[in-house]
Amino acid sequence: MKPVLWAAAVAVLTLSACTQEQQNQLGRGIQNWTGTNGVMEIYAGDKVVRRFLKVDKVSTALGTTDGAPRAYRYGYGVLDENLNMQVDDGEKKVYFEISDYTQSVFFESPR
Repeated sequence: MKPVLWAAAVAVLTLSACTQEQQNQLGRGIQNWTGTNGVMEIYAGDKVVRRFLKVDKVSTALGTTDGAPRAYRYGYGVLDENLNMQVDDGEKKVYFEISDYTQSVFFESPR
C-alpha cells in the first residue's frame, strides 16, 4: 500500500474511533487555525445595530482563578460602521464583548 493511502486509512480509522465531541473539538481546532472570516451581528429588536467583519472566532471568557465560564463572549473584528458588509477605509479591527443575553448572530461571511 502506498504511504499516502496508508496515512489516509489511518486518519479515517482514528477519526472514526473519536467521540462526536472529540471530532467537534478537532474541527474547531482546524477552523481556529485556518480562520472563518466570520460576521458578528448585534440586534436591538429586529434591527442590526452593530456588525463586526473578519471575525476569526468568538471565545467564551473564563474566570481567572476558578476557570469557570463567564456570561459573555469576546473576539476581534473590523467594526462595520456603516453596516454595508464591507471593510471600508477608516474602519479598524477592534476588540468586542457581548453578553450571553445579547441578541446576536455569528455566521461565516458570504463574501
